[in-house]
Order: sequence, then C-alpha cells, then structure tokens
Amino acid sequence: MPEKKQAARRAPARVDHPFKGIALVLLSTIFLGCSDVTAKYLSTELPSIEITWIRFLTFALMFTPVMLPVSPLYAMRTERLGLQLMRGAVLLGSSLFFITGLRYLPIAEASATGFVSPLFVTALSIVFLSEKVGVRRWIATAIGLMGVVIILRPGTSAFHLAAFFPIISAFCWAAALILTRMMSGREAVLTTMTYSALTGLTLLTAMVPFVWVTPSWSAIGLGIFIGVASTVGQWIIVLAYRYGDASVLAPFSYTQLLWVSILGFFLFGEVPDLWTVIGAAFIVASGLYIAHRERVRRSQLLVLEERSPNA
Repeated sequence: MPEKKQAARRAPARVDHPFKGIALVLLSTIFLGCSDVTAKYLSTELPSIEITWIRFLTFALMFTPVMLPVSPLYAMRTERLGLQLMRGAVLLGSSLFFITGLRYLPIAEASATGFVSPLFVTALSIVFLSEKVGVRRWIATAIGLMGVVIILRPGTSAFHLAAFFPIISAFCWAAALILTRMMSGREAVLTTMTYSALTGLTLLTAMVPFVWVTPSWSAIGLGIFIGVASTVGQWIIVLAYRYGDASVLAPFSYTQLLWVSILGFFLFGEVPDLWTVIGAAFIVASGLYIAHRERVRRSQLLVLEERSPNA
C-alpha cells in the first residue's frame, strides 16, 4: 500500500483534455518568451553567468519549501542522484549558452536556432534509449539541419560565431529531455526540478565571483523576473502534458517564436530577415513531422502491447 501511494504521488493521474493542454502550452510560451527577451535586455548590463546565477537563485528559492524535511511535499529523496545531477548540469548549460547567444544575436534568430532540440533528441535517443529511428525521421532531421544552415549562413558576412551558442544550448536541452525520460516513472517532477535548481545554483555560485558586476536594483528586479517567468513557464508545461500527448502539444510551443519576434521588434527594433524566416520554417516543419512520427510510433507500440499475450 505505501508503495502504491508513493507511486500515485509521483505520477499524478493523466486526464485527456487536449484543449486545456494546448491552452497551457500557449500560456507557457508567453512566460518563456518574456524571460528570453528580458535576458537579452539585461545582457547589455550584466555578464551571462551572473544573469543565469540570479535566474537559478530565484529558481532554487521558489522550491525551498519542498526541500524542508517537514514539508508534506518533501522532494529531496531520489533513487537516481547521478542522473539528477547530470540533468541539472546540462540544464544549466542550456540556459547559460542561450543567454550568452542572446547578447550577440537577434532574439528571433537565436530562438529559431534553439528549436533544433528535437533533432538532437532523435539522435541521442538512439544511443541512450536504444530507440530505432526510421528513414523518414532522419530525413526530417536533415531538413531541420538545413534550416539551421539557412539561418546561420556560414561563409557569408551574416554569419556570427555566437550563432553556435543557441545550438549548444539546444543540445544541452535535448540531453536534459533524454535524462528526464530515463528517470520517467521513477522520480517525482518536484524532485527533478529541485535537484536541477540546486545543481545549477551550486555550479554558478562557484563561477560568478570571477565575472561579478555589482547590479543595480533594476537589474536585480529584472533578474528575479527572469527566474520567476522561466520557472513558471516550465512548470506550466509540466501541467500541460498531463492533459494531452506530446505529439499534440509540442507544435504549439513554436508560438514562442511569434512572441519573441514581436517583443524583439518593439524593444530592440529587430526585424527577422527573410533567411531567418525561411530557416525557421524548415526547423518548425521538421519538428512537427518528428512529433507526428513519435505519435505514430507510440500508437504502434500500444497496438503491439494489446496483442501481446503477456500484456
């Protein structure tokens, strides 16, 4: 009985309400888009490491209540400490590299490039999850990479070395997703987010003294906003996936490109050029098709389980 109660607490019952899930994903993109735009604005005043440190400090403080042993939601018990620490480290890498890229790149370009994470998930799932990837998903991955090349335009005057930062960020985010899958069903969401916050904060606290710039009160306020907005946005995504399949909800995450483009125009006067729009279209199309193939694959697995005499 105690094991069943613990499992129920770790994996809340999933309810099939796709429209509620879609609404939550759309809401999350507003929070995440505002966080990214604010980070770009603040990057002119503070180093990327310091911005990320404030973000993770806020992240950790928001989860302090579940770190206390007396809390009914105590989240420090884990069976996968090594994986939790690795996830926290790569999540830190994702945030740090992306914010560094924002300092030098138009926000629409950085965001579009950062959406190549599904391509990396496809490749990493073969190595770490032993998944089989068909020819069509590889073709979709190649199309997405073409989109990245179109946006970056290596060899031309439009190319900037900082364009690699969002790509590295996307790779780190993909690694975080793979690690999350590896812990799926074994670790509570609160536990995973708490360890991610503590791991990132610990690493950044060791780094930030070397680049420290005394922030103004307004900079501190903006840094806290970044931490709150990004944490709330990620938590809303977790809630959204209780109401719908990833293949249904994932396409709506691309609306974040719309928000950052609009905010980038009004705050920084940035207008995405034609190549960025075309490249983003390639990346989005690739991501949508990969999500479709994931849905098809899961449906086939369910059919096989139903047919299996041992199911």
